[in-house]
Amino acid sequence: MNAVSYRVSMSRPHSHLFEVVADFPASGDAVTVALPVWTPGSYLVREYARHVQNFEALGPEGQKIPFRRADKRSFVVDAHGRAFRLRYQVYAHELTVRTSHLDGSHGYFNGATLFFYCEALRKHEHRVEIEAPPGWTATSALEREGADFVADDYDELVDSPFEVGPHTALHFLAAGVPHEVVLWGEPQLDEKKLLTDLQKVVEIQSAFFGGLPMKRYVFFIYASDKGRGGLEHRASTALIYPRSGLVSSKGWEDFLTLACHEYFHLWNVKRIIPKALVPFDYSQEAYTQLLWAFEGGTSYYDNLLVRRAGLMSAGRYLARMGETLTTLHTTPGRKTLSLGDASYLSWVKHYRPDENTVNTAISYYLKGEVACLLLDLTIRRLTKDTKSLDDVMRLMWQRWGDGSGVPEDGVEAAAAEVAGQSLKMFFDRAVRGTDELDYSPLQHVGLEVRFRVRESAGDKGGSAPRAKSDDKPRGFLGVLPKGNSAIASVLDGSAAMVAGIYPDDEIVALDGNKVDANGLISRCEEKKPGEKVKVTVFRRERLTEVTVTLAAKPADAVYLARIDRPTEEQKASYRSWLGAHWDDGSDQRPTL
Repeated sequence: MNAVSYRVSMSRPHSHLFEVVADFPASGDAVTVALPVWTPGSYLVREYARHVQNFEALGPEGQKIPFRRADKRSFVVDAHGRAFRLRYQVYAHELTVRTSHLDGSHGYFNGATLFFYCEALRKHEHRVEIEAPPGWTATSALEREGADFVADDYDELVDSPFEVGPHTALHFLAAGVPHEVVLWGEPQLDEKKLLTDLQKVVEIQSAFFGGLPMKRYVFFIYASDKGRGGLEHRASTALIYPRSGLVSSKGWEDFLTLACHEYFHLWNVKRIIPKALVPFDYSQEAYTQLLWAFEGGTSYYDNLLVRRAGLMSAGRYLARMGETLTTLHTTPGRKTLSLGDASYLSWVKHYRPDENTVNTAISYYLKGEVACLLLDLTIRRLTKDTKSLDDVMRLMWQRWGDGSGVPEDGVEAAAAEVAGQSLKMFFDRAVRGTDELDYSPLQHVGLEVRFRVRESAGDKGGSAPRAKSDDKPRGFLGVLPKGNSAIASVLDGSAAMVAGIYPDDEIVALDGNKVDANGLISRCEEKKPGEKVKVTVFRRERLTEVTVTLAAKPADAVYLARIDRPTEEQKASYRSWLGAHWDDGSDQRPTL
């Protein structure tokens, strides 16, 4: 089969324009070429075609040939049964892992943002040549043949981002497989520690699944002034992380969980994939109820495997889980949207948050992580610690790791098979329902969920109350700030909502005294529940005063505590799950 070939140039980096030439072999008379509207792994229609400009089609002799727009993302080229060439530019000035970015320092791109494809040629080989500015080097997980990067088909091409810049790649070997690390943004970090810790993350996952599923892997790491995120690919990942966060111990720990998360996707999502996504339809949304298992499950393991790799203490693991539970319990939307529906509606919910999202939605990453924790402990309890969620993951890898796709009931069926009994009641409550989660499985490892009142605006939960904490009732307004001067969201049923405070209200004063957003919240907490306060705001440029009767601040900060008088069986289960001795707190890696 003839290959589809692309040449990507960036002759004027300051223009933020990638220049693309695409050569298509003969495939018909009127050939439709199109750009994807979304990137696999990021479930939002992003309309990449909006950045395309100066599009033209050329015949074999270089003459311009007619074409017409078919829709927002597609062109029909009058090829008359012959090969043809496309020439166009793509504007790229959005530094995220899901998009593309070009400036004087580098060029980064996801294939979905740059490469037009033809459905009839989608399974053909696709090749890319990079014309880089002097001193710049191109890196991708794709194999190279001479000057070309080679993908077996369009799907592999789209799943293989490129970084082009003046970088020098770092290298390490893990589980017998070469790995590369490309850094951008001048991160201040210990490169030796970076490679050593990433190697541990890789090897713990290789041991988990019994080997790595690729021949080479690339970490693209972008240090930024803000933003945290990652996007998984079949043999690489792009990670963006705040530069300042890389220099603290907690920030480094968090960065490692991000890297671990995206690496775990090598199996969970990239190869064990919901059947609803097979094959990828780049033209529209693809719906599945299973993202909670693929993203939430990966979130569960990103912390747990960093813990197992010896890069996080058991105490820190429990604290981080408590912070996750706190976020869950400070989100009213958990009572409105089920975990399955949160997965299904990711296209319009998770990736399109607004001022009311906190009241109407729940993150399938967040609640999915907690549900997977409880599922793991449920299986361990039912099987007397002979089986766990690890075995469910390995069963899914064995059964669906060929990319054929997990059916919508596949995760529940696999979990029931490992547990040796139906888990319908668990899934009805945790995945299909909106009732509060049942935390009793934590008893199996001698833990319980406890609640307390948050002690400050920055209190993320995860820890017990301070010894001298003031336990007097506190007033509660029920708003989330936007920056330092406005209201971002008003919590459902809160005193603020009842009184008539709105999102986007600009904060002016409390009881006649000037306050900012944090001052408004903290001063209300200094008052007693039932007290009346006057909140002055600008609303659509009009000064408005709202009288609010404060509610009681809820006990929604969560932490995991050890139960009193645990049995020896609970201590052993704790050690089996978390790899730490109950009594002395020392860490011990569990057997995989």
